[in-house]
Amino acid sequence: MKTNRRCRALLAVSLNLMALLFSTTAFITTHWCEGTQRVPKPSCGKEKKTNCLNYGGNETANETNQNVVHYSWETGDDRFLFRYFHTGIWYSCEENINAAGEKCRSFIDLAPASEKGVLWLSVVSEVLYIMLLVVGFSLMCLELFHSSSVIDGLKLNAFAAVFTVLSGLLGMVAHMMYTQVFQVTVSLGPEDWRPHSWDYGWSFCLAWGSFTCCMAASVTTLNSYTKTVIEFRHKRKIFEQGFREEQNFLDQEAIKYFRERSVSQSLQQG
Repeated sequence: MKTNRRCRALLAVSLNLMALLFSTTAFITTHWCEGTQRVPKPSCGKEKKTNCLNYGGNETANETNQNVVHYSWETGDDRFLFRYFHTGIWYSCEENINAAGEKCRSFIDLAPASEKGVLWLSVVSEVLYIMLLVVGFSLMCLELFHSSSVIDGLKLNAFAAVFTVLSGLLGMVAHMMYTQVFQVTVSLGPEDWRPHSWDYGWSFCLAWGSFTCCMAASVTTLNSYTKTVIEFRHKRKIFEQGFREEQNFLDQEAIKYFRERSVSQSLQQG
């Protein structure tokens, strides 16, 4: 029984640690959502010859004379660039079309004013989610390595299960609130940021993977607690039943002894 209980506790600790690592990684990375943004091509110049609009004619004269009307034969989507972007809780980064690398800006500033409160609530929930995971992980480690008795281990087990379940619920709410804010920002956000197409990224998958590991850890911990309690009740029931049978046997032996003694005394008197 002790070996099985220790294996279940070790499994719960491993799942909780995975949930903690996944949630922390998702929280600090910027790949919750990713896709492309449609932006107008810049005008071609001396330093930029590709992915730009070439109006033809004398470029130097066109640059100096602001009254010259520019014409381009490119129409439709040919007049636009589709740059890659990825967004997290804190920042949104997009490909820099004028130079190498990326440029990032605060996603909190990009969110509409009506959604900033929900976004901050999502951030607070994510922080609480990680903190409760740390508390649950600490209690599970104490129960696994430092519990002096089975009763103390059961108490730690119960508290760890409660904290882990609460953290999972907070994580689920935080992920759903962020998804809502992002979808509203796609429709009402700044014109120069709105995505042309987008999908969920690997950080989003890590966040929900963390939630799955968290709930699996809580179920494992509750299962360990329930099994231990049931085993103790079963052993207590067997002990009490054996004790009653032994007591009945002793009572019968005592009755038999006194009966035989009374019979022998009556024979001696006769």
